[in-house]
Amino acid sequence: MSAQDWGDQRIEIIIGALLRTGVTLAAAVVFCGAVVYFARHGGGVPNYAVFHGEPENLKSVSAIVHGALGMSGSAIIQLGLLLLIATPVARVLFSAIAFALERDYLYTFITLIVLGILLYSLFLASG
Repeated sequence: MSAQDWGDQRIEIIIGALLRTGVTLAAAVVFCGAVVYFARHGGGVPNYAVFHGEPENLKSVSAIVHGALGMSGSAIIQLGLLLLIATPVARVLFSAIAFALERDYLYTFITLIVLGILLYSLFLASG
């Protein structure tokens, strides 16, 4: 595909579709997880007097995916939230690719810096 095929309007349309698809997919996964969760745990009474942190099986991506494949409602919900977080990251990555194809190297560089900051904050920054 040549650089001429990548007009600003086309890029905006693709980015809009990417964002809509990501958010819709994430919402559908969270909804499915909620259905599974409430089907299994809907009758339980929550104890708000005691705080329970996130269980270990929901703290890593591989554990979340494994739990979601095992039809754990909480893991499916977490997977949906990961998809929601991944949506803007995918948008920035696509923007960097589009700028590179347009040979707009200044914006490619700036977008890659933004992508680096996003990835650093997601994976390496300690809270």
